[in-house]
Amino acid sequence: MTQVDDSLKQALIDKAYELGYRYEREYMGCAQCVFAALTDTFNLRNGQTDAIFQSLTALAGGGAGQGDGSCGAYVGAAAFIGYILGRSRDNFADPDRIRHRTARLVDRVHQKFIDEYGTVVCHQMHRKIYGRPFWFKDPDEMAKFEAAGAHETGCTSVVGNGARWAAEVLLEEGLVGCP
Repeated sequence: MTQVDDSLKQALIDKAYELGYRYEREYMGCAQCVFAALTDTFNLRNGQTDAIFQSLTALAGGGAGQGDGSCGAYVGAAAFIGYILGRSRDNFADPDRIRHRTARLVDRVHQKFIDEYGTVVCHQMHRKIYGRPFWFKDPDEMAKFEAAGAHETGCTSVVGNGARWAAEVLLEEGLVGCP
């Protein structure tokens, strides 16, 4: 991958954040929103990325909206990193240990979530951001979640951060560049 100068690198990181934030506000679905933001930031939309995007549908809100799983923004960031640098099915044996390098990159994003939110678990993040978790399956709880700023400032900024942090890691490693 071509080296990217610092000002362009920062512009790409900012774009990833802004797209993630906007997509979560407009469309919701944190895992898909991070993945789409990164795909669009690096101009990598194609049949493969569209299939991955689709596969992330149920991974919002801690997994199918249950809240007890990983934050979808974290999952979307990990999925994009795996798309960029992951072992392929044709290389299942992985003699070069690509999966370990991929894990190290995702570990860096994980640490950024821990540093900022203290967790990567959806409901625990809600406790940190909103003071309490929400049960998405209950319409009254969903209304309270929205009233707390979920798609104005809360989860929108988490999604923006997930996209930003994945972009930072991938740019630092020279694995993505100018679209």
